Amino acid sequence: MQAAKIISKEPMKDEDAKWVKLKKITYSDPAGKIRLWESAERTSRKGDIDAVGILALLKMPNKPTETVLVTQFRPPVGAQCVEMPAGLVDKGETAEQAAVRELREETGFIGKAIRSSEIMDSDPGMSNANMKFVTVEVDRTLPENHSPKAEPDEGEFIDIHIVPLVGLLGTLKGFISKGFKVDARLYHFAEGLDLYASDSTLSKH
Repeated sequence: MQAAKIISKEPMKDEDAKWVKLKKITYSDPAGKIRLWESAERTSRKGDIDAVGILALLKMPNKPTETVLVTQFRPPVGAQCVEMPAGLVDKGETAEQAAVRELREETGFIGKAIRSSEIMDSDPGMSNANMKFVTVEVDRTLPENHSPKAEPDEGEFIDIHIVPLVGLLGTLKGFISKGFKVDARLYHFAEGLDLYASDSTLSKH
C-alpha cells in the first residue's frame, strides 16, 4: 500500500463544505468596541458534544498498565499523526457509549468506560468544536481482548500502537524523531504524567 500524500489545496466555497462551515462572529469586547471573529463550526453535532477522546487503560495481572495509541494520515498537517483513539458521538449516544464503540472500531479492544470529563472546548480560538475525555478500562485477560481486530470505517487507515503508560512522553518524542506529528492534547497529557512522576512535591498531594 502506498503512502498517503497531499495532491492539492484550494479555497472551498461554504456551500461545498460537508463537515465544517465558516462563521463570522460579531461581538463586543470589554471596552465596548465591536469586533469580528472568524470561526469554523462542525455541521455534524447531534447533541451537546461533537466527539470523544479516549484514554484506554490496558490491564493485565502482574504487568504495568499499557495504553493504545493510533497513527493515521491527517490531511490538514500533511503527515502521519499520533493520537489517542477518538471519534464523533452518534445521535442518541452518550459520550461513554461512543468511547467504547470508537475504541472497538479503531483498535478492536472491548472495554468499559470508568471515567468521563466535563465537556471541553477543543480549540476555542478557532472553533466551537468540543469533546469529552473518556477513560476506558480494557481487561486483557478476557478472550475478546487477546487478539483484537479493528473495524475501521471506509477510508480510515489506522495503525495501532500498544505502549507502556509509564514513559509515554519519551515514546512520543521517539515518534517525533521519526517524522510523526503528535496531537497536542496527547502530548500535554504525557507531559502531565511525566511532571507528576518527576516532581515529588506534586505526588504528595
